[in-house]
Amino acid sequence: MSEVLNLGFARVDLDREARQGLPEVVYGPGKTPEQIVGIVTGLLTHNSGPVLVTRVAPETAGTVLAAVDGGSYDAEARLLLWRPAATGSFSVLVAAAGTSDRPVAAEAVAVASAVGLDTSAVHDVGVAGLDRILQVRDQLGAADAVIVVAGMEGALASVVGGLVRAPVVAVPVSTGYGASLEGVTALLAMHASCAAGVTVVNIDSGFSAAMAVHRIAQVRGDRGGDDR
Repeated sequence: MSEVLNLGFARVDLDREARQGLPEVVYGPGKTPEQIVGIVTGLLTHNSGPVLVTRVAPETAGTVLAAVDGGSYDAEARLLLWRPAATGSFSVLVAAAGTSDRPVAAEAVAVASAVGLDTSAVHDVGVAGLDRILQVRDQLGAADAVIVVAGMEGALASVVGGLVRAPVVAVPVSTGYGASLEGVTALLAMHASCAAGVTVVNIDSGFSAAMAVHRIAQVRGDRGGDDR
């Protein structure tokens, strides 16, 4: 039976870290600052790894940080973080098609870094100018995994998927004009990619992409360590 911390308003999965190598990650929207404080405090007390809260507004972040010592806030990624993991040997490159995709890419970078992946990013390398992605081909080829963040028609995922050997995780983004359908067009295009083996996560979910790569690194055994 898994150990659960019953806070009344939440049932915190304390065994997640033992099963998956990382404590339960907290989704911020819909929770009060007081609820976030309660969950974070429980995770910090009962687990030893990084504690993350995603999609947190600045005002909420300030309230939580005032109540729970030792945390930090990445405003672009909207991520609260305590006890980041030491950087391991598994490298991930986040490639964002356009500057408008940067907030989603920032979430992927921040989460991947927090859980111990050796993370770097390149921005504005979309397919409207193919020379831009080709200019960073060596960086793409050197990474153990690549996260591609793209809106509009989402074509960058297919381009990268055809260039590299490493796993490619694609994040469709809700940027673009009407027919982009708030990311649905990119989502379907990435699913239909002719570059075999591209993994596709939910629209705007840089978090999901980072966690997918974290699982790959777990299996390889070279994620970040526990030294903090």
